[in-house]
Amino acid sequence: MGQSNPDLPLDGITVVALEQAVAAPLATRHLADMGARVIKIERVGEGDFARHYDDAVRGQASHFVWLNRSKESIAVDVKSESGRQIVLDLIARADVFVQNLAPDAAERLGLGAAELHAEFPRLVVIDMSGYGSNGPRRARKAYDMLVQAETGMISVTGTPETATKTGVPVSDLAAGMYALTSVLSALFRRERTGNGALVAVSMFDATAEWLGHPMYMKMYANKQIPRIGLGHAAIVPYDSYPTADGEILIGVQNDRGWRALMIDVFEREDLADHPRYRNNIARVDNRAEVDEVVGSLTRRYSTAELDERLAAAGVPAAALNDMAGLVEHPQLNERARWRSVGTEVGPIDAVLPPMTYSDVEMRMGDVPALGMQTDSLMVELGRTDDQIADLRRDGTIG
Repeated sequence: MGQSNPDLPLDGITVVALEQAVAAPLATRHLADMGARVIKIERVGEGDFARHYDDAVRGQASHFVWLNRSKESIAVDVKSESGRQIVLDLIARADVFVQNLAPDAAERLGLGAAELHAEFPRLVVIDMSGYGSNGPRRARKAYDMLVQAETGMISVTGTPETATKTGVPVSDLAAGMYALTSVLSALFRRERTGNGALVAVSMFDATAEWLGHPMYMKMYANKQIPRIGLGHAAIVPYDSYPTADGEILIGVQNDRGWRALMIDVFEREDLADHPRYRNNIARVDNRAEVDEVVGSLTRRYSTAELDERLAAAGVPAAALNDMAGLVEHPQLNERARWRSVGTEVGPIDAVLPPMTYSDVEMRMGDVPALGMQTDSLMVELGRTDDQIADLRRDGTIG
């Protein structure tokens, strides 16, 4: 068990997670960041299949070390009766149970949300799925790319020629964040009422929520917003523009920003008041023309010089960094956002989570090896040495 820190907001909360891949592990890792004790139930021998996605981090999988620090790992065969009883014993001592197994798998194991809530009325149960508990696709397997396709996320992502999924698994991440907020709100409600909760979070619903703008455009203006690469469907100029020695991204959010760009940066008041450019609706209607005008002006400056002029005028701009640019970014380095966390093969670097409390730093605990806390948890549950040895011999624990 990790060291208690009463200043962390979730200190004293115990979470049991029957989880894999990205969505649930993201939610529970943030709970662990905030001080909760998170007990991760993994398959004997294999573990969370995300452990085997790659071996990029000194032989360990990048997804796994990202999403599973500060947790305890217990390897249990949950399909066996003795293994199921171990899980129930853990849940009986917990505040929260999170699962993102395949459709109906938790129910087949006797770990369905309604069943658990009836037995443990103070328990917060988070049932994560791809498509929800009913509807025509409820039983379908749902990976991030598939949900992005079904929701239409892919239809608004990419270039005019090529639809793409996002570069990170946003359907998984969206579901994970809604699971996290569900846990926090349910625990807060329990403080008032004494009652736990059953909360269903689906990747499909989470992604649909994030598509509110393109949905309303279709529903009320009958417009499918176009795929425009780095550009913005509803704002112009908002794109990458050439400089004398590279490129820079400029984002103008409103008509004041357009005037600042034209007058303060480029000294072109005539363009600021041009009837085809003076408001955002006109600029969107004349997107190609506006982008050509802006590009002809940005080419006159080096990237560094233009970046300074844009900053002085208060016009939002950014460099188009790659991952090396992020790793070396001064916003991380100068704000001391890097920490070292332990793994089974030694320490690795990790970025502090984005919840920055003024009085306490979020937990940055070790990434567990598979089944690392199995024996200690068995002792905690009252199993004797002989019982633990028997459970290991018959493959119930690992």
